[in-house]
Parts: sequence; C-alpha cells; structure tokens
Amino acid sequence: MQFVAVNGVTLHYKFVDAGAGKPVIVFANSLGTDFRIWDAIVEGMSGSCSFLLYDKRGHGLSSEGSPPYKMEDHIADVEALIEHVGLRDVLICGLSVGGMIAQGISLKRPDLIKAAVLCDTGHKIGTADMWQERIAGLEAGGLEPMVDAIMERWFTESFRREDNPVFQGCKSMLARQNLGGYIGTCHALRDADFTNELSNLKMPVLCVVGDQDLSTPPELVRELCGLIEGAELLEIKDAGHIPCVEQPAQLIAGLSSFLQKHLS
Repeated sequence: MQFVAVNGVTLHYKFVDAGAGKPVIVFANSLGTDFRIWDAIVEGMSGSCSFLLYDKRGHGLSSEGSPPYKMEDHIADVEALIEHVGLRDVLICGLSVGGMIAQGISLKRPDLIKAAVLCDTGHKIGTADMWQERIAGLEAGGLEPMVDAIMERWFTESFRREDNPVFQGCKSMLARQNLGGYIGTCHALRDADFTNELSNLKMPVLCVVGDQDLSTPPELVRELCGLIEGAELLEIKDAGHIPCVEQPAQLIAGLSSFLQKHLS
C-alpha cells in the first residue's frame, strides 16, 4: 500500500508503472467510492498505460482531515499527489465529483494535465438546496437510509440484481463509507460551479455519460461538453452513473481511442 501526507491529510494511492514512454492516466473517484471502481479499466488496459489511482480525502483509506471541504481542497490534493509521484503531461479521468476535480486541476495546472476525460459529471451538479437537504438528512440519520436510493441512480435496473456480486460489493462499499468524508464532499459539491471558467480549458477533452445515468443525466453532460471548445462526447449504452463498473469494455474502447488520437 502507498500513502502520502499532503495538505493536512494522508492520501491512499496506487501507482501502476507501465514504463517510460507510456501515457499516464490519473483516476479521480465519485462520491462514496474508492479507487477500486477502476479495477476493470486498469486490468483491461494493462501494459498500454501507467495508472495513478487514489482515494480522495475522507474516502477509502485516505484520512478525513477537517471537513467540510471545498472543491479547492480536493483539487489541491490531486495536484500534490501528481507532483509527489513526479508526473507530467497526464490524462486525468474523473467520475462525478472526480470529474469536477478533473475540471479544476485541468484549469489550474495545464502544465501537469495534457488531456481530460470527464465521466458522468457536470460543470455544476445539482442545486445548493438539493445538497443542503442531503447534508441535513445525512447529519440526522447517517448514510444507510439513503443507500438503496443512491444505488438506483448509480446503476441500471438490470445491474441491480440480488445475485450480482459486483452490485452487492458496490452497495457495501457505499454503506461503509466514512460519513464525515461523505458529508464534507457534499459541501464541496454544493458550492462548486465551473460554468464560467470552462471556456478557458484548452486541451483535448472527452465527456462520457451512461445513457441511463440518473445522477448526472445525458443532457447535463451534453451541456458540459458544449461549454468546452472541441470537446468530444461518448454515450455509454446500458449504463447508469458508474460505467467503469457497469460497462467497462465500452469505456476502455472510448479511452483507448481518445488516447491514441491525442496522447500517442
């Protein structure tokens, strides 16, 4: 296991080095998950890329720090981690809140980031009132009462089967999530809005969305794509909010094509 102390927290990360000359993908996770959601992508693209995966603050094995967080905290963490590992010219691939982190680091440090893949995310996700309502519910009753409703937004009905061990594992991952880290990141999402900054993003960008995503639906991701000059759009069929788990083969194909076009 690999850990580093940055910005007042300890981050759990994993660097998979495919050797000199190979492109590097940095993965940033969604709310309530850890970096294991990318396992199928890493396995399927093994040898063709190096990978940097990490648990954002308050998630997985990373420490909680001092919530509530700002999006700038999450952005500063991945910035420090990339520099700690000694990487440059990486592709950042972020899912949901990880996609907002990816937007932020791409805008802040284009010297580190060569291209971005924004999965199932938005320039702004939800409303302040929506997030405040969720925060109040979490503070009153914890995460467990929300798990089933969140699963309905994460995955399609056909995936949410009692006999699907991957679904059951993801459900357990969410239920065991650090409550302080989850609430802290809800605060960051409540206040984050990149709408007026994305016209300044001058790099190759691929926007990805599951066609049945109920958290960041296709129309939101299309709107995001329209704010970024030259951005490409990929819709993943038969997928909800987490296509890297539900439809990894389609995402691998999209990532591989994007890499070949822009980072080879």
